[in-house]
Amino acid sequence: MSTHFGGRTLARSQALQLLFQAEANARAVIDVLDGEYALSQGPLEDYARRLALGADERRPELDAVISARSTGWSLSRMNAVDRNLLRLALYEMLYVDEVDIAVTIDECVELAKAYGTDESSRFVNGILGRVTDDLEAGVDVLAAAGDAVGSEGEDA
Repeated sequence: MSTHFGGRTLARSQALQLLFQAEANARAVIDVLDGEYALSQGPLEDYARRLALGADERRPELDAVISARSTGWSLSRMNAVDRNLLRLALYEMLYVDEVDIAVTIDECVELAKAYGTDESSRFVNGILGRVTDDLEAGVDVLAAAGDAVGSEGEDA
């Protein structure tokens, strides 16, 4: 791909690539980092490592948030780039205090345009916007997602 990023945008792009490779190979990010991995631009940024490892570690709870806020789309039905980009963005929004949520959303929408489908940027923006609305309303999105996923399991 001819897209070139710098700074934290590059780090987010690298983190997305690591998450994608880990999922595609059914491995943890730490295992991908311990072996051979491919990046469109390198070397690996420290912030990329932090984001990829953090999102991978928190994946079950991030997936619960995605599932709770994506009406009509199961995780397995989502495009792999979109799914991993949402994990990355949610991790940064919920666990990285030094980055403003609006910056995270803007950056991830740009990554969706670069790596996703024609619909990816709107889809990613919509999910992240709903989570942002919840956060601004004081909702504990992790607890709410856990409750929503738990109640779906009881209905099955």
